[in-house]
Amino acid sequence: MTATDELTQLGRRTEAPTSPEEAVLETVPFTQGDGPPTIVRYTCPEFTSLCPVTGQPDFAHIVIDYAPDALLVESKSLKLFLFAFRNHGAFHEDCTMAIARRFIAAAKPLWLRIGAYWYPRGGIPIDVFWQTGEPPQGAWLPDTGVPPYRGRG
Repeated sequence: MTATDELTQLGRRTEAPTSPEEAVLETVPFTQGDGPPTIVRYTCPEFTSLCPVTGQPDFAHIVIDYAPDALLVESKSLKLFLFAFRNHGAFHEDCTMAIARRFIAAAKPLWLRIGAYWYPRGGIPIDVFWQTGEPPQGAWLPDTGVPPYRGRG
């Protein structure tokens, strides 16, 4: 039996979860090896949630960087988890932190940072940034690649 045999979503037809709470973030083992910590980046340029007051859609470009310890977040389960926010009503800051908390609970990374670049509603873009602490010593941390708002696209 391999580590991937325990996955319930990868390689299988999977119904999209109806809420972030229902979504399952799955992990697979990771072995670092020698050298500085590995940094893994997941980018979701088309994240969608709902305004909890108006029900109008909100859109964001989300970048998650993390230094895995013993576990990697399996990408299909991450896609399904992020997709589950599509019908979820929450403020930008709450969505961003809910993603970070679930990611940390699932993978227990050495370090994580999340940048959520929300597209403007009412003329004001809201960008939310958070990280667990100082980045690992010697790790290469590229720029997120998302420009400050000037008609972000």
